Amino acid sequence: MSRVQLSVVALAAALVIGGGAFYLGRSSAVSSHGVGAQGQAPAAAASAAGERKVLYWQDPMTPGARFDKPGKSPFMDMQLQPVYADEASDTGVKVSSQVQQNLGIRTAVVKRADVSASFDAVGAVQFDERLNVAVQTRTAGYLERLAVRAPMERVAKGQALGTVFAPEWLGPLNELIALKRSGASGELVAAARERTRAMSIPADLVRQAEEGSTPNARYTLVAPAGGVIAELGVREGVAVSPGMTLFRIAGLEKVWAVAEVPEAQAVQLKRGQKVSAALQADPGQTFTGTMQEILPQVNATTRTLQARFEVDNRGGKLVPGMLLRLQVAGPTASRLVVPSEAIIRTGTRAVAIVRKDNGAFEPREVKLGAELGDQLEVLQGLAEGDQVVASGQFLVDSEARLRSVLGSLAAAEPAATQASAPASMPASKAAAPAAASYMAQGKVESVEADSLTISHGAIAELKWPAMTMGFNKPSAKAFPDVKPGDSVHFEFKKKGDDYELVSVHRLGGAK
Repeated sequence: MSRVQLSVVALAAALVIGGGAFYLGRSSAVSSHGVGAQGQAPAAAASAAGERKVLYWQDPMTPGARFDKPGKSPFMDMQLQPVYADEASDTGVKVSSQVQQNLGIRTAVVKRADVSASFDAVGAVQFDERLNVAVQTRTAGYLERLAVRAPMERVAKGQALGTVFAPEWLGPLNELIALKRSGASGELVAAARERTRAMSIPADLVRQAEEGSTPNARYTLVAPAGGVIAELGVREGVAVSPGMTLFRIAGLEKVWAVAEVPEAQAVQLKRGQKVSAALQADPGQTFTGTMQEILPQVNATTRTLQARFEVDNRGGKLVPGMLLRLQVAGPTASRLVVPSEAIIRTGTRAVAIVRKDNGAFEPREVKLGAELGDQLEVLQGLAEGDQVVASGQFLVDSEARLRSVLGSLAAAEPAATQASAPASMPASKAAAPAAASYMAQGKVESVEADSLTISHGAIAELKWPAMTMGFNKPSAKAFPDVKPGDSVHFEFKKKGDDYELVSVHRLGGAK
């Protein structure tokens, strides 16, 4: 092979090798680029999936204005806060688990419980006047000896109380003795006995006179029932007369507990209701009783009625003046109850913070029934199994109030206005009425070529607090007489993302 041919062959081989290397490198580059894109796509997708969608930005102090990008608030010296789609679409308020733990937010479950319509009252012990017994004498005489010398002494049934001497009994007794001795007919003796009976001479004295032939006009008064001497009407040696009450004995087997019961609770009382009582000084001593009656009289000052309870006192431990804590049992019924601490009372309504299934918190107005100790009966607003916030609900409620303001403003926007707004237009433009203008008073802090900085008071229409902010001029030559330090009355309107002055009047001067 000639040298020329060898050169041609070498050149062709070089071209083949170079072209193969070029195509191989290109395919490797394309392949590596494709692999990288595929490797990065899941990461980008995961990143996009992990991000929350921001609907708009807002100033928490002025929630009515909305912005399409983050930045500094034109109203306050603070950054705008994002509002996410999952928050705006939810009617409740979400609080992170970490914040819930830091604030000690605790929930309770609304449940049904068998509750009796019972209530507590305090009653004062009194004598049961139905057990009172009066001890009297039916003849004139003298109280020779007194066995009981002081009121409130305890006596037993059949115990001697005193000895009475009745001189008037001597005549009938002597007559009966004489008739027996003379052998008078049975009719005369029977008539004499009837006379002694009419003069209330005890049968024992009559029998003693007939048997012993010696009249005895002294007799002993005994207690007809056990109890205490509630009234002592005589002293030793005094004269007594027929019908005179010498002793009054009050029984202690049963006593009354009289309690002041409010009108609202008195309607629940019925005759025969069971009551359990405990000494206020010693709760360990308990007694049982029943409700006897409600006295038909209302205390105009306290608006209470007196209820009379009969309490068993066979042990004699209760005496008048003691205080009893009464627990009146009522009918048992199944009621929906919630802890008292879970209810926020505003004066006109009651609110509970309910935890929803998705973890958000929602304020809910409820209608309450009776107070059952540390629980409240729920008539409307909650269902069995609902979780309510029992601790930290005021923080959740304040956040819910802010969200409810946002919700009401969003609902008030005309749907057509939002639909017709171009995509490039900021959300704040669509939310604020273009023709609306506002008036306020303030003090000019500085004057620039295209704006005025004014310190003004609160503006209720925009829910602005008192602050210092800049207002654009309609033109550079507008308001030439206004100077720093002037007190002015001004009118402005929203124009784009800013606020523009319509008129400025110095207070006490011309424009």
